[in-house]
Amino acid sequence: MASKAKAPVEGYKAAPPSHSFEFGGPAGALGVTLAVPFFSYWLAFACTEDACPRWPLPELLAWHGAGARAMFSGDAAWWQGFWSWEATGVYCAWYAWTVLCWAVLPGKEVEGTVMRDGNRLTYRMNACATLFASLLVVAGATATIGLGPLLYISEHWAELISASLVMSAAQACFVYAQSFQPGMMLALGGNTQNSFYNWFIGRSLNPRLGTFDIKSFNEMRPGLILWVIIDIAMLAKQYASLGRVTDSLCLVVAFHSWYVFDAEYNESAILSTMDLTTDGFGFMLSVGDLTWVPFTYCYSARYLALHPNDLGYLGTAAILAVQFVGYWIFRGSNSEKNDFRQGLNPKNLTFLQTQRGTKLLTSGWWGLSRHPNYMGDWMMSWAWCLPAGFSTPLPYFYVVFFAILLVHRQMRDDEACEHKYGKDWATYKKLVPSRIIPYVY
Repeated sequence: MASKAKAPVEGYKAAPPSHSFEFGGPAGALGVTLAVPFFSYWLAFACTEDACPRWPLPELLAWHGAGARAMFSGDAAWWQGFWSWEATGVYCAWYAWTVLCWAVLPGKEVEGTVMRDGNRLTYRMNACATLFASLLVVAGATATIGLGPLLYISEHWAELISASLVMSAAQACFVYAQSFQPGMMLALGGNTQNSFYNWFIGRSLNPRLGTFDIKSFNEMRPGLILWVIIDIAMLAKQYASLGRVTDSLCLVVAFHSWYVFDAEYNESAILSTMDLTTDGFGFMLSVGDLTWVPFTYCYSARYLALHPNDLGYLGTAAILAVQFVGYWIFRGSNSEKNDFRQGLNPKNLTFLQTQRGTKLLTSGWWGLSRHPNYMGDWMMSWAWCLPAGFSTPLPYFYVVFFAILLVHRQMRDDEACEHKYGKDWATYKKLVPSRIIPYVY
């Protein structure tokens, strides 16, 4: 619902036509729509418990050639491993659990940013409570019936990926159909003449069922929390196979868990992000939230569950240092920004006053680059992959993917700010020339 609903602002249009494309238009949208399932499955099958592709490049290519031959050999059993109704039921039960937690657990009601029509939506902030409730259920189940439920995840990996993909596509279709309701506010970039592109990028800006906000819910609950549970399942897998858990896997699970806890604890910070304020909700966000985040971000943990690696004290200390420095930059820069947006400036940071009346930070972390939080985020991604060692390149896919994602975000942010601030943005870029990494990019 909208809080303190009032008459729309002058000139407001709920469904203005969109005249430009992102991601390379319909062709790029098709590429991403196919690439996400492909790479989700590829990561599942490229490295198994028996073997994993190794350096150098010829060995890596030969390994994948053998995998391609198995795929097209006509063996029906190979394909049957992609789907089961049981795993689909398990995934749907998980999703229903997170919806139930949203509905019944206590949480603060927080207003979002002002929308184009001058109103604000209200959001229930109980993602952190959902995380803890879920972990309590996992702990209780493990204490009473053992590791079986956790081991189910690794034993039915591809089937659970398939279930999440079906859920993602179903939600994208539902919100696309819902977006044609009269008066529905559409995303500025999701109302083109191409229906497939609109389905992918998201036509509706804030799809809801009553007070249930589909976009913010998916961003913060089913995928993020499942990521932590998958990591715990990988601890169970390694313990069942090895009789112990390694320091490397403990590090990765701790890093991932802290990242998710930090996001859930600071849930209200999402309300000012482009995902909520600007982007529509379509297949791009649904598959990112429900498939890509839980089933690929955990890859280092899955790899280490299958291929244990002991770091020792020095290796552990070095990786902890990388993680802590990255988190210090990430959290410190975000704190400076959030304080400043709330009218606080405890560090007496300098800023550029724009003609719009808003201010842009030009000192502190935000004087070093225009996106210092991205730099800290990327540094942490290295700490998540380094525990896997260097025998195979696969665990480092996340570092490469995340770099591409952050550069794309930076380019979108800069384009939006150039449109928003005009000449002031050109002045700001002269004051803060670095995009992400100071003096490098």
